[in-house]
Amino acid sequence: MKHTAPTSHALEHRSPGTQVPARRRRAPRLRLAITHAFLICLIAVLLIPLAMVISSSFNGGNAPGGSIIPSNPSLEHWREILKLGGGDDVSALTWLLNSVKVSTVSALLVVLLSTSAAYAFARLPFRFKTQILNSLLILQMFPMVVALVAIYGLLDTLGTVAPWMGLNTHPGLMFAYVGGVAGNIWMIKGYFDTIPGSMEEAAMIDGATPFQTFWMVLLPMSMPALVVTFILAFIGTIGEYPLASVVLQNTKLWTLAVGANSFLYEQHYRWGAFAATAVMAGVPITVMFLLCQRFLVSGLTAGGAKE
Repeated sequence: MKHTAPTSHALEHRSPGTQVPARRRRAPRLRLAITHAFLICLIAVLLIPLAMVISSSFNGGNAPGGSIIPSNPSLEHWREILKLGGGDDVSALTWLLNSVKVSTVSALLVVLLSTSAAYAFARLPFRFKTQILNSLLILQMFPMVVALVAIYGLLDTLGTVAPWMGLNTHPGLMFAYVGGVAGNIWMIKGYFDTIPGSMEEAAMIDGATPFQTFWMVLLPMSMPALVVTFILAFIGTIGEYPLASVVLQNTKLWTLAVGANSFLYEQHYRWGAFAATAVMAGVPITVMFLLCQRFLVSGLTAGGAKE
């Protein structure tokens, strides 16, 4: 059979087809370059203000820094907040330790209470469960500052009965912080819903009590959600200012957020000391993220889908 050469008309139709794969190869590269450029710009927007704050803390003088590199490098602001030169004023290191103590204990109590309540809502049948859950969600919409007067009156009254848990005490502040557990209950309940009930049923068949199934089966499987709850509660309390400034009046009991605000007087703004305190406040949060980062992704996403 004689083979005929392709006509010019066929070549015209075939030639564009040979260019399509090249375009398809270039399109992903272009999208990848655009994505990288966008992420670089986003990271720059996030890191430049942080770099400016760090620069201000190491810049001599009292003017707020506007550059990434200090024009007059100095440690005077760090010596000031750490009280390395002596004096009767309280060191910012004391405020940092107070913040870590209050935030850690408050976060542990939040995890304890929200986990127990979430288990009841996820596994135990009782009347008005849906209505109570919806009520908790509605209560979570109101910030804690709205109840500031009520919390102050409650702690004032509680202090007459138990002075160690009233105003101007760390336990009183922790008690106020633990009140905001409604959102955490919803998050942990969503995670519990993704765990099959057959796991607990198998443990009960082997002779485990309901508490043993909760402690030895459900909690270890829910560790990512519990760690995320702890981190969110820790971050939310270590930088909280309005409630802590009202409850704590003694300078030695201040948290770092209250102490940092003391550097901003209307007559005299001490920007360098404030910047150094702000940098110090980021240390415990960074350490907490580094210790718990492997639980973050699974804990934040697994509760969003129910099997």
